[in-house]
Amino acid sequence: MKLVRITFILITIVFISSNCSKSSELATIEVANDLDVDRSFETVEVDLNSLDAFSNESAKTIQVVNKENGDMLLSQLVDTDGDGTMDVLLFQPEIKGHSKKQFTIIATPSEAKEDSTSMRCYSRFVPERTDDYAWENNRVAFRTFGPTAQKMKEDGVQGGTLSSGIDAWLKRVEYPIIDKWYKKHTSGAGSYHEDSGEGLDNFHVGVSRGVGGTALKTDSTYAFSKNFIKWKTITNGPIRTSFVLDYASWDAEGKTILESKHISLDYGQNLSKFVIEVKGTDTLSVGMTLHKKDGNTRTKTTDGWMSYWEPFDDSELGQGLVIPKGYLVGHETYMTDRKDESNLYAHLKVKECQIEYYAGFGWKKSGQFETEKDWHDYLSDFSRKVRNPLKVTQL
Repeated sequence: MKLVRITFILITIVFISSNCSKSSELATIEVANDLDVDRSFETVEVDLNSLDAFSNESAKTIQVVNKENGDMLLSQLVDTDGDGTMDVLLFQPEIKGHSKKQFTIIATPSEAKEDSTSMRCYSRFVPERTDDYAWENNRVAFRTFGPTAQKMKEDGVQGGTLSSGIDAWLKRVEYPIIDKWYKKHTSGAGSYHEDSGEGLDNFHVGVSRGVGGTALKTDSTYAFSKNFIKWKTITNGPIRTSFVLDYASWDAEGKTILESKHISLDYGQNLSKFVIEVKGTDTLSVGMTLHKKDGNTRTKTTDGWMSYWEPFDDSELGQGLVIPKGYLVGHETYMTDRKDESNLYAHLKVKECQIEYYAGFGWKKSGQFETEKDWHDYLSDFSRKVRNPLKVTQL
């Protein structure tokens, strides 16, 4: 039996009836849940190169079917290395506590058609607003900043931004808003800093780490990179968006640090996944901005999560970090009078030149979380599932 990778995700499953009588079976996948809770929202990643009958031509018609009842699951194909060949299949099972299910991967006679779910998870480079990179799903949205914005700031040109922090866009609708908000901003028809019913960008980043930016502790402070210098979109689709941001080398009191961020966001999720390739250090820190320093920090390091819950304009906001096993080596609530430099930091061990973590937020006004406890329960549940993944095998 071959092991199949899984990645944690929260998602709503969509089932479509299908006649598979003329389909060719490529593989059967078994998904087992050893926990005592139902698992609804985790993504199975199937390495298509492990399927003997798979070809790039069959990728146009590939589907995933529940073997028990014949229902077809929503799925997504990804070309992870950009060579023009699909190499990973994503789908989302529903598994009761202490149970298992089997799913069949098939190639159907006709090519699958795109529908309204095709771009639920979306990211892109935004040249019309200087050079942001923005990403979103049905619950949250984020952005960070590129080299043109950095040069404008360094040259004293209005509208520039110098920051490698992660900005949060507080949406409260499930449909995509990135293109709509940027168009409103660039056309002069309105501002995404004002809430017209869909949410707004009122999250200040500055030189802070925002929601999950990286840094390195020096003797008395933290050092960090400037804006990203290169970007690459890997995939957009109904289940996941993912992309890579590269950064110029930066100095941390004599250490030269080089990092590349592989970021992904899955449907139904409040936290983006970060896989950071890093050279020049054995540890790297991840921060969440403390803004006005009037909120509550919570660290459950034994369970692998940290939180900052704060009053936020006319609502409340929770930021969160979840760290997989083996990475977290410490934390610090770093307070300073220097503008925007107060952050709650998690210190992560670099293993095989990389670190992994999840970072994101929950906005009370979105209706997703009513209380600080709701937010903590979400982070606790998320972390438990990350640290106890489903067992997936190819039969």
